[in-house]
Amino acid sequence: MKVSFPCPQAGKSLPSLAASQPAGIPRRSSRRRRRSVTIAYECEAEQGTPEPQKPRWEPRDWRQQLERIREMRKNRDAPVDDMGVQKCYDSSAPPQVMRYQVLLSLMLSSQTKDQVTWAAMLRLRQRGLTVDSILQMDDATLGQIIYPVGFWRNKVKYIKQTTAILKQKYGGDIPRSVEELVQLPGVGPKMAHLAMNIAWDSVSGIAVDTHVHRITNRLQWVKKETKYPEETRVALEEWLPRDLWREINWLLVGFGQQTCLPVNPRCSECLNQDICPAAKRH
Repeated sequence: MKVSFPCPQAGKSLPSLAASQPAGIPRRSSRRRRRSVTIAYECEAEQGTPEPQKPRWEPRDWRQQLERIREMRKNRDAPVDDMGVQKCYDSSAPPQVMRYQVLLSLMLSSQTKDQVTWAAMLRLRQRGLTVDSILQMDDATLGQIIYPVGFWRNKVKYIKQTTAILKQKYGGDIPRSVEELVQLPGVGPKMAHLAMNIAWDSVSGIAVDTHVHRITNRLQWVKKETKYPEETRVALEEWLPRDLWREINWLLVGFGQQTCLPVNPRCSECLNQDICPAAKRH
């Protein structure tokens, strides 16, 4: 006969069967033949038996879709390839100046086409783009130089405020963490992750702009539709392998500029037409 008991607590011994005999009841003679009793303790849960892990969610066909996007991007001839933020800074400048220029180009790039950002950065660099040169420049002159980037008046204010903070708090350099970068006026999560990538060569997260946000929703690379880029970033980082985080922004931005357009996407030219949930098939 097998009897199961709850698992005893660590450090405590079980009371003997004799000790648990109620008072007033005579004990049976020890001469009588005792039946063999097997006692089992159900301790599996307490012994650290791991629960079976649920398989990680992944979008359908995402690896095949990714390979086809790489094929479409192999020529590297989108605006982001020639005039993106990684092309806007002076690579021969001292590291500290280079990092400042990266951050400045990211601030200018918000709601602005790469061609316009690149031209504005070129004009700034021709005047010697450093923390000190910006602090010495009056607002009107800075506005004339960066125009026509989107929201240029606000960006003049943010650039001046951020540059002053960098001078006072960071010795003219830029912060080395996302948490500190997003505290700067005019710097959002996408800019912070790109700054970490380009300026510090560190992958801190996926940089999600309007292109990445739009395309990953069209491909259903998120469990449910997301409304904002930051929501998309969190959803992507839950499943996308980390070794792809650095590549995905550049890859999808160029794809969004050339093929997966915001309006009237060129689905007939896309290699993913047969496996894209949002494809317009003709």
